[in-house]
Amino acid sequence: MTERRCAGCWQIKDRENLIKITNVAQTPVINPNSTTFGRSVYLCYNKSCIEAAFKKNKISKFLKTSVPNELKGQILNELRND
Repeated sequence: MTERRCAGCWQIKDRENLIKITNVAQTPVINPNSTTFGRSVYLCYNKSCIEAAFKKNKISKFLKTSVPNELKGQILNELRND
């Protein structure tokens, strides 16, 4: 079991219980497969964590790239689908 820290609430949780966002060629990818490597950030499956991370611009800081506004909507859709 590998643990990671949520960028929104800062709690440490098991990696399987978090949304992974990876920077692939300056493009953020949500929940990439295990063969995708790059700088990553993790978020809880929780709307308040997602909102907090985007409000404080933490996603861009951790990925070290600009993040499009549409990414927040895509992450919230992932939340609804799970």
